[in-house]
Amino acid sequence: MILEISPEQKAFQQTVEQFATDRVRPQAAAIDEDAAFPRELIREAARLGLMGMTIAPPWGGGGRDYVSYALGIEALARGSAVVAVIAAVNNSLVGEPLEEFGSDSQKEQWLRRIAIGESIGSFALSEEHAGSDAANQQTVARLDERGYVISGRKVWVANAEAADLVVVFAATEPGLRGRGVSAFLVPIDAPGLSRVTTADSLGVRGLGCMDLEFHDVRVGTDALLGAAGDGFRIAMWALDGGRVAIAAQALGVGQAALDEALHHARTHEAFGQPIGNYQAIQWMLADMATELDAARMLTLKAADSRQRHARATLDASMAKLFASEAAHHAADKAMQILASKGYRRGSVVERLFRDVRATEIYQGTSEVQRMVIAEQILQ
Repeated sequence: MILEISPEQKAFQQTVEQFATDRVRPQAAAIDEDAAFPRELIREAARLGLMGMTIAPPWGGGGRDYVSYALGIEALARGSAVVAVIAAVNNSLVGEPLEEFGSDSQKEQWLRRIAIGESIGSFALSEEHAGSDAANQQTVARLDERGYVISGRKVWVANAEAADLVVVFAATEPGLRGRGVSAFLVPIDAPGLSRVTTADSLGVRGLGCMDLEFHDVRVGTDALLGAAGDGFRIAMWALDGGRVAIAAQALGVGQAALDEALHHARTHEAFGQPIGNYQAIQWMLADMATELDAARMLTLKAADSRQRHARATLDASMAKLFASEAAHHAADKAMQILASKGYRRGSVVERLFRDVRATEIYQGTSEVQRMVIAEQILQ
């Protein structure tokens, strides 16, 4: 068993880490404060191939394996959780389903633009009553002689502020739950589609989350991604990759919190010596490092599984569950170690503490991951 990443994977990781250190981290606080989509930073990420990491080179992507992708997302998240999630949505939830299920004409129209970052993609699955219960789609796509007419509302659509393309899930056979859901490729400027500002979020501010309202949005049958009724299967396949990416994002945030805690433990003194000399601090740091390293192993295993198997549902859910909770624990303990320095508004640890909480919620809450894991191991 080889548990070391390859020289090529390491070189890619170092390239992304350098970008995250030099360009992303210095802007992370401003992104959070302004809650503004970091368009220029995303353009820079695109020039490095980070908006289509796993997409095949003929379509403009980097052709990276999934372990490299996970390493890249973790490195980005150490600089900014927001930038990492924007890239993850574009890669896992838009680019990959397009490559896997899209027709040649759909790929020609959209995939290259998505992979090189010329266009930004978003993924519209969640609704007010279709979050954890994603099969309960109330958005409807009605077929007539001219194509489909989509009506409904999607909530918390990441990247929507800057998106050019939305992957939309809608019921084409209402009442059949997942078996009656289809996926559509809808341009953001389609007549009848409007973006609605959402409530301000606790963390990952600047992700460009918006609600989308569909008022009789008309698309042709060529907008179907896959076949009619395949939408729920496509969404679940995409979320396998998305959950690997969220695990990697959580790891990046958790590692950044550990880095802050280690620096403080080495440099801050109490009673005449660095606080890192005290066992109470040492044990917190030891737990943080151990849990994050265990989460990293699960995440890399899940990434490898995604690369080699048709479905990586069990591994992806385990990785997301454990990594998000380990990272939350790391951010919590980092705040404890920094005490008032970490608790104040505007500190790095305060931002990390808010950002990491989302990893236990989006793309399936921790409770949903436990449901998925239980279902998989009971089969």
